[in-house]
Amino acid sequence: MALVGELELASFDYTDPALRGERFHAAMRDLASRGWLAQGPYGYVVLDREAGEFFLRTRSAIFPGMKIAELFDVKDGPLWEEMRANILHVNGADHTRLRALVNPALTPRAVTRWRPAMRGFLEDLFSAVRDDGRCEFVSAFAKPYPSQTIAAVMGAPLSDAPRLHHWSNWIQRQFDAAAMALERDGIETAVREFYEYARALIAARREDPREDLISTLLAAEQEGDRLGEQECVNLVLNVLVGGVDTTQSQLAHAVRLLAERPEQWAALVADPSLAGAAVEEALRYEPITPFTARITVEDLEYRDVLFPKDTIVMVCAFTGNRDLPPGEAGGIGEDGAAGLESFDITAQRPKARALTFGAGVHYCLGANLARLELEEALGFLARNMERLELDGEPVYESILGIYGLAELPIRFG
Repeated sequence: MALVGELELASFDYTDPALRGERFHAAMRDLASRGWLAQGPYGYVVLDREAGEFFLRTRSAIFPGMKIAELFDVKDGPLWEEMRANILHVNGADHTRLRALVNPALTPRAVTRWRPAMRGFLEDLFSAVRDDGRCEFVSAFAKPYPSQTIAAVMGAPLSDAPRLHHWSNWIQRQFDAAAMALERDGIETAVREFYEYARALIAARREDPREDLISTLLAAEQEGDRLGEQECVNLVLNVLVGGVDTTQSQLAHAVRLLAERPEQWAALVADPSLAGAAVEEALRYEPITPFTARITVEDLEYRDVLFPKDTIVMVCAFTGNRDLPPGEAGGIGEDGAAGLESFDITAQRPKARALTFGAGVHYCLGANLARLELEEALGFLARNMERLELDGEPVYESILGIYGLAELPIRFG
């Protein structure tokens, strides 16, 4: 068995700020052609689907959020409390218990209750730009739409959507080491303010239950077990942080991909029922979580390679999503019959779930809500924009953390 540190591996610096857009795509194609494992700045990068699923599913590796807290000396205060209780950092029986209480509120069937609200938000946003025939899509649609939806899901006033977006954007930065080093005070402030806000909203829902997520969580019960107030606050925070910047970024990339390919947009306009397939293809082709970190909690052997305890492993969803499931012909970078290097909403893809939402016990809590938001948005746009084109160059953000777009100018008719 080989020790991972003794292997001669291709080197890949995922912290390079120039890696975005097509330059990122080209770098990943080249890296994947050289093997399933690469050396990164802080650990290792696994590149194929099978290896990615293994490290996301194994109980011998966890999300390294608390290691980040330790590195930046976060030992108390609101941020430490939030990180310690974040469902990403909770494992074992405690994690199983929380998922059992929360999952019924976020099943595919349960989230459809918010479909009418989503459609109303989209109609209002479109009415503001309809006559212009062009807009900057991120600020006009992708940014406000998810925060409005989360406000409705939480049972918060719609007027609070900008504040929810602000808090989500700041709290999300706890997963970025550079932001923790330079912007920790801002992250702390956002956590403290949201805690205060959420507690007041929870208290209001105890007195006046409604058809919203907080009321559902307060009523959730599993074999006599119920959520405590702080557990409820933290789960609401998880839904907020996991459901705003992420959906914003994935929606912007989906619209960019379609605007760059007129034949794909024409197919969606001709058949808006393809919106669900378009969502899945965007999640597969341009995952807004290109890298997901894990840290081994014990010595771990995989493919005759030993990964010692405390080894950082970055699972690459970008290359993993382009890899066929085990047992099917082909592999990373091999287009073949599956055409995995092309973006095609009409293609018959292998029945393998994209790694964009993760895998295993920590699979994204709000994945069903996000899929529904994206499907409603693409379907609405296809019914209202017969023509869709870029109206300038997209401005890409960093591939670290949430990989989004700062600007996406479009024109439509």
